[in-house]
Amino acid sequence: MEISTSLRFDRAIAQMGVTQDRLTRTQEQLSSTKEILKPSDAPDKSAAITRLKSVIDQQNSYVATIKSTQDKFSQQETALKSTSDVVTRLKELAIQAANDTNGPEGRKLIAVEVKGLRDQLLSLANTQDVNGNYIFSGTRANTAAFAADSSGKLVYQGDQTITQVAVGEQRELANNRSGSQAFGRVIRTAADGTQTGVGFFQVIDDLAAALSNGHDAASLQRAVGELDSAQSGVTESIAAVGSGISVLDSQSSVADENLLRMKSTLSGMEDVDYTEAITRMNKDMLALQAAQSSFAKISQMNLFDYIK
Repeated sequence: MEISTSLRFDRAIAQMGVTQDRLTRTQEQLSSTKEILKPSDAPDKSAAITRLKSVIDQQNSYVATIKSTQDKFSQQETALKSTSDVVTRLKELAIQAANDTNGPEGRKLIAVEVKGLRDQLLSLANTQDVNGNYIFSGTRANTAAFAADSSGKLVYQGDQTITQVAVGEQRELANNRSGSQAFGRVIRTAADGTQTGVGFFQVIDDLAAALSNGHDAASLQRAVGELDSAQSGVTESIAAVGSGISVLDSQSSVADENLLRMKSTLSGMEDVDYTEAITRMNKDMLALQAAQSSFAKISQMNLFDYIK
């Protein structure tokens, strides 16, 4: 059976079209660095890539949450350690004032420093983050943790609600802190044995008042004990924050390792093999050039070429 010139031309053009399409696809792969250009190229593989990208997005969310929580905890730790230092100084002043070598004027001078330290503690308790949120107000982040009530006493304005945030697979951590934990009430025992709860700042205000009123040895000794109790609450909060920071550091390492592994897997699934693709492109370019050259020569041939 003879093959007509028209059929021969059609086949040659079709073959060049296939080669050109293959070459164009390879060039697009190299340009995008991706082996799969559209889902229809490999449906099963595309679905797996989509699922893996979703998991990577989740891991990135954990990393972002860990970073923001680390910043919060770091700020909390700094404020609490400063608070502990101030309370230690207050205890030193109370012990110093209880010494009989200090007269009324000396105690009044100590009272001035106590009041200044009290204001410093209030500032620490009302610490705000970079977004202006109060870090010791529980979930009432827009409200100062401590403020004066109608009687002038400093009282806690926040709430006790503690929120949890996901920092990993099946791993949650408290994202905020209540001021009543670190700056909590202490138990005051009266002379008759009656016990009542006294606010953190009330302890300091009572100490300042005892110093201003002269020699009140009983009140000064009581202040030392109450400041010990107050510092215990601060110390426990520092320990809790430190424990949280350790958890976050550990989860950060886990998240980084997971991301590295997943991104490596994703790269193997979707990234083009440059060496193979370039080799394939050069091969197709040579094949296309050869086909075009042959087609050009054949298309110029006619009956007179055979007669010659």
